[in-house]
Amino acid sequence: MTEFVTLETSDEHPGVGTIRLNRPPMNALNRQVQSELLAAAREANARADIKAVVVYGGEKVFAAGADIKEMQGMSYADMSEASHELQSGIAAASVITKPTVAAITGYALGGGLELALSCDRRVAGDNAKVGTPEVLLGVIPGGGGTQRLARLVGPSKAKDIVFTGRFVGAEEALAIGLIDQVVAPDEVYNAALTWAKQFTGAASQAIRAAKQAIDQGLDVDLENGLAIERHLFAGLFATEDREIGMTSFIENGPGKAKFTGR
Repeated sequence: MTEFVTLETSDEHPGVGTIRLNRPPMNALNRQVQSELLAAAREANARADIKAVVVYGGEKVFAAGADIKEMQGMSYADMSEASHELQSGIAAASVITKPTVAAITGYALGGGLELALSCDRRVAGDNAKVGTPEVLLGVIPGGGGTQRLARLVGPSKAKDIVFTGRFVGAEEALAIGLIDQVVAPDEVYNAALTWAKQFTGAASQAIRAAKQAIDQGLDVDLENGLAIERHLFAGLFATEDREIGMTSFIENGPGKAKFTGR
């Protein structure tokens, strides 16, 4: 049993798993939460009944960062040993090969924003505040923030956000591409669910390959990115879904295939 993080599914929304943070009052990401997040992400990735994942902190707050009280007494040697585990736990959603969306209510700061950045998409309430205030504590983002933020919004905007430690409002975050959709605060979870539910009947192998091609391609030059794409594209011709999809297209037209996920 986990104490602060659960992986939930429901008959009302089949095919969608929700990784739910519940460590009041601010969902601080201590080492236990990080470990539970990673376990939930791995389970969601392994379960065939889950096709897409929502990461949600509840109605009031997504996550206001790492647990500073836990970190305050750590030495250089301590953090050198713990930093890889910290990075993996805070960015737990990055291990999920299925579509992922962060449903952001209230604050997503520091490690909270880094968790959201490890998802494929971010939906936020219009009152949300996001940011990386670590510099105000004399450190930098250590859960992937410097890398994922710069890749998402570009180095100049990322440096402004990281250097100042300021809180970014939802509208600005939307304008610079840090947030993908802004809705009323009480509609955040439903909006995230709506996006995730698009993939419950999709060709899962193709979605996985597309995600891998995009994510891995960003880390290499164009020539190697194209090689990654070719390899993954060809590999899909060994799947059941490819055969189903192309046969259905020829016989019935586009968008009518019933995929198996194999």
